[in-house]
Amino acid sequence: MKKHLALSVALLGTLFASAACQQPESLPIDRTPVPSMAASPYICDYVPLDAVRLMTGIRDPIVDGDFDMTVGKELDGKNYGTGSCHVYQPNGNKPKVLQISLSPAGSAQEVEWEIGQGAQKLPEIVPGAVGFYSQDGSADNTQAAAMLVRGQDRVIVELVRGVKGRDNTADVVAMMKLVAPKLIPDASPAPKKTKD
Repeated sequence: MKKHLALSVALLGTLFASAACQQPESLPIDRTPVPSMAASPYICDYVPLDAVRLMTGIRDPIVDGDFDMTVGKELDGKNYGTGSCHVYQPNGNKPKVLQISLSPAGSAQEVEWEIGQGAQKLPEIVPGAVGFYSQDGSADNTQAAAMLVRGQDRVIVELVRGVKGRDNTADVVAMMKLVAPKLIPDASPAPKKTKD
């Protein structure tokens, strides 16, 4: 009996040890492109939740922030807004994964400088606006950012932690296309170019 019990305990120990060493299967990467049209539900009033979920891989993120599109008129009679939207992982230490910010601190010279340093020029998103996008140089890094400036209006989309295996720069450009026309006052999307 003791010999049978010892064998059973040894077998259970082996099973537990092999289970502890096995890595959980990783979920397949969702490579669905960020939608080209914004649709509800929105976070921070202007940011489509579905796009955030694709970019970050987080189904139920913690969200903080808002945008005030009337602050310029209230402060000095000019037409600009300010604010930010922060997206966090819903775990214990809540690391930030995405930030979108709007400020009246735009500078076309800053955009030109970044492009001169190797950043890529954004396609036309809002008439009269210029911008760039870039990604951290390391192969495993999922950080990417885009900035768009028109006059003094500046919109920044910063993906602090994206999904490995996704095109993180394409994600920040797509998010910029979704939010910039809403966040830059009096902006409308650039007309689509047609081939003649």
